[in-house]
Amino acid sequence: MMGQRVSLTRLAHEAITPALREGGKAVDATVGNGHDLAFLAAGVGAAGKVWGFDVQEQALTEARHRLPRELASRVTLLHAGHEQLGAHVDGPLDAVMFNLGYLPGGDHAVTTSAGTTMVALEAATSRLRSGGRMTVLAYTGHPGGDAESTAVEAWCKRLSANYRWQLLNPTPPTESTPRLYLVERV
Repeated sequence: MMGQRVSLTRLAHEAITPALREGGKAVDATVGNGHDLAFLAAGVGAAGKVWGFDVQEQALTEARHRLPRELASRVTLLHAGHEQLGAHVDGPLDAVMFNLGYLPGGDHAVTTSAGTTMVALEAATSRLRSGGRMTVLAYTGHPGGDAESTAVEAWCKRLSANYRWQLLNPTPPTESTPRLYLVERV
C-alpha cells in the first residue's frame, strides 16, 4: 500500500520461515527484547533447539518474560556476545537472525560492532545447512552503525558461490535507514 511503512522485522520473519522445520536448530544472535527468539522457537517445533545470545542481562531477562512457557524448553539463553556463537553452537543450523545495533529501551552506549559482527557472521554461515537462511538487520543510526552496515554488505559481496544473498529492503535504503540482508546456503 502506498504510504504504509513496511516492517523490516516482519520481512525478516517471512524470509526465514521457509528454512524452519520441526526439530530444527536456530540462533537468535542478538536476543534484544526476544521477538525473534520467540518466532524461532515456535518455528523449530517441540523437538527443536534455539540458542539466544546477548551481552546485556536486561535483554535476556526481558526475553525470558516474553517467551511463552511451551517455548522456553527449546531455548538456551547465553549471556555472551554473538562473536561467541562458534564456541557454543554446532550445526547444521536451519536459521540465524541478527538484529544489530542497541537494545531498544536499554543502554544505547552498548551496541554491536563491525568487528564482533564479522566474527559472528563467519561462524553462523559456516554452520548453515544447505537451504538454511540467515537475516541481518543492520541499523545505521548509532555510532558505528553505518560502518557496521557497510561491513556487512562488503562481507555479503565476498561470500563464496555456496551462498546467495540479497538486500530485502522494499525501497532503496537511505543513509539513515536500516538494511535487511538475507543470506542462504545453496
